[in-house]
Amino acid sequence: MRLLLRLLLLLLLLALFAGVGAYQYFQRWLSTPLPLPEEGLEYHLTAGKTLSHLVRELAKEDVLAYPRALSLYARWMGQTQVRVGEYELLPSTTPLELLAMLNRGDVKSYRATLVEGRNFTQIIDLLATHPRLQSQLKGKPLAEQLAILDLPIEHPEGWFFPDTYYYVAGDTDVVILRRAYHRMMVTLEELWPQRMFGLPYESPYEALIMASIVERETGAPWERGKIAGVFVRRLQQGMRLQTDPTVIYGMGDAYSGRITYSDLRAPTEYNTYVIHGLPPTPIAMPGREAIHAALHPEAGEALYFVAKGDGTHVFSATLAEHNAAVKAYQRQRASDYRSTLQALPPAEQSEQGAGEE
Repeated sequence: MRLLLRLLLLLLLLALFAGVGAYQYFQRWLSTPLPLPEEGLEYHLTAGKTLSHLVRELAKEDVLAYPRALSLYARWMGQTQVRVGEYELLPSTTPLELLAMLNRGDVKSYRATLVEGRNFTQIIDLLATHPRLQSQLKGKPLAEQLAILDLPIEHPEGWFFPDTYYYVAGDTDVVILRRAYHRMMVTLEELWPQRMFGLPYESPYEALIMASIVERETGAPWERGKIAGVFVRRLQQGMRLQTDPTVIYGMGDAYSGRITYSDLRAPTEYNTYVIHGLPPTPIAMPGREAIHAALHPEAGEALYFVAKGDGTHVFSATLAEHNAAVKAYQRQRASDYRSTLQALPPAEQSEQGAGEE
């Protein structure tokens, strides 16, 4: 009987030592770098996959020796939450660091930059060039795009704040545009109450329309306030804006790089040579500076401006001064760098446009 008890005790001791040894071995393994290649390894955890999927797939690639044990350890530690995306595993990554990385959601990020002055179609085309970003909008009719975006807007132009946005693999263009829309809303809510008194806008949206025109007309950033001043004064005096970028936007795909006299007389809702006041929507994405300029136009008497060819403009208070500036700067330039003055017959030059693109 004593011999049997001794044997049982010995077996218990051996099992205890084996368990302690196994536990110590597992603890050392948790802190030992995984057998990763020198360049590291990128793993893409797609939507619908869990930690269990990940550890099994890493085991198949001979990266993880004890997938089941790591899954059980993660449950015990409450670290089973994982985020969809691309993970970059460095050669020094240990199983413990892998779990922490997954639990924090340290996924690899990418960036897409929305540039001031681009229109909605150009934004969609740009986002579609990012291979890690899923395009849900490109090629669809406008009504369907608006339905997918699900934003409280009737037209998408101008509503998306130009900036650099970060995303992870698997995100969509809709995700970025919704973030850009909210950035624009925050910007308008901040700047609209600070506007100058007496501006010819009835709403922040009209200011956004003006800002988009200023953005498209401005080559030199420091001239935004001056150009906004010209357009505001023209509105206040009942003059047409007569600005080429609105005509180009209204032409859509028909624009081939040049505006003709017949284009300037075509009765579209965006042709500010024909309509009075602002066009119905913005024509591009204005940045914060353009919005600020539209709300804080520079004071002065100028009602016209003409491009000098170096990105800056000459501003004039009278038509005679403007005609002289056109003669000095535009008529000596290349034929494809035209003046709106030259596009109008002499009989119509008395209500000459403010400037040109």
